[in-house]
Amino acid sequence: QVQVVESGGGLVQPGGSLTLSCTASGSSFRLYLMGWYRQAPGKQRELVATVTSGGTTNYGDSAKGRFTISMDNAKRTVYLQMNSLKCEDTAVYYCQARDALNGNNDWGPGTQVTVSS
Repeated sequence: QVQVVESGGGLVQPGGSLTLSCTASGSSFRLYLMGWYRQAPGKQRELVATVTSGGTTNYGDSAKGRFTISMDNAKRTVYLQMNSLKCEDTAVYYCQARDALNGNNDWGPGTQVTVSS
């Protein structure tokens, strides 16, 4: 069984920065891709960014130019550096981990990010 655990959420002022991290664990888990999605109240979950074990990244429109995703394969940990945060970035951020062998996606419980003055 794969466990996915996020950390790093919190309250930040507009224009500030925050870094999220997420670790996937499980003896049977073979890392292929990890990423971040977010869901604001009353809205659908949307892509923030993903990164493969080979280093290929994909960003949602809202993250381009402001957020940077990176991954430490050995630690099976993904990071999301968020800069120039806006109030509309307020959401619960969910970490995704995709297994290389079976393609299954596992999700973390989410971490709240609130951007407010």
